[in-house]
Amino acid sequence: MILQEELIYEILSVVKEIPEGRVATYGQIAKLIGRDKNARLVGKVLSISQYYGEYPCHRVVNHKGRLAPGWYEQKDLLQNEGISMKDENHVDLKLCQWKN
Repeated sequence: MILQEELIYEILSVVKEIPEGRVATYGQIAKLIGRDKNARLVGKVLSISQYYGEYPCHRVVNHKGRLAPGWYEQKDLLQNEGISMKDENHVDLKLCQWKN
């Protein structure tokens, strides 16, 4: 999949706005950029974000609050910001979701 840089930076600019101590969902970000059905696209962009600078991608979770599989540092990064966990792999969206 070849992504346009404009789209990549549009997604990353939203991620950059997520405040410390809050999380957003992939779908929430997709909706904010006018692509309601493209949550997976957001995930794809976040997986390559290191090539575009430093962004707080650890603050993005799925619609159920699940952490990214295989990204073991994400939980520590979130907990260091005071994010509440529902269980080992899920943040508590009711308490921590960004209200943009």
